[in-house]
Amino acid sequence: MTEEEKINQEEEEILNDQEQESQDDNTAADGSTTDSPAVDGSPVDDTPADDTADDQDPLEKAQAEIADLKNQLLYKVAEFDNYRKRTLKEKAELILNGGEKAVSAILPVIDDMERAIDNGAKTDDPEVLREGMDLIYHKFMKALESLGVKKIETENADFDTDVHEAVAMVPGMGDDKKGKVIDCLQTGYQLNDKVIRHAKVAVGQ
Repeated sequence: MTEEEKINQEEEEILNDQEQESQDDNTAADGSTTDSPAVDGSPVDDTPADDTADDQDPLEKAQAEIADLKNQLLYKVAEFDNYRKRTLKEKAELILNGGEKAVSAILPVIDDMERAIDNGAKTDDPEVLREGMDLIYHKFMKALESLGVKKIETENADFDTDVHEAVAMVPGMGDDKKGKVIDCLQTGYQLNDKVIRHAKVAVGQ
């Protein structure tokens, strides 16, 4: 090989080496390699992490919530049914035995009336009978008061449609008697401040 040929061969090898280095640099620049090492020299794992691996299935979660709400509803329905039955029982007992307190309060008065009847057969003195009736009456009124029953006052009272019922109008009574109760024809009563019978009265005009 002549000297000129050797020079040409060396120039071709140099050109080939430069082209190879240029190709390597371009490959590194566009990041197309898959096995490039990380900063610490370990290979980089490009596999995406499974973020939903630990999450519960939405359908299963919804079914669990439905089951929980169903249990709560069944519990509330059972609780309300027990309350309804208990209330009906208490109401029935109240209707049947609601007058027990009133009857118990009146029984002693009945005993006194029976004794008064027996004693009335043994005497002809009307004063004794009158005293006996008076005692029974006051005892009976105390029994009613213990149950919350009281008379509606009418003496010198202003006419009040809430508790009075006017059955007669009395004219010519003067201005000071106008709108006043003149006379009570039938006593009225209240039970725990509720009118159970209006007092029938005559009112001045």
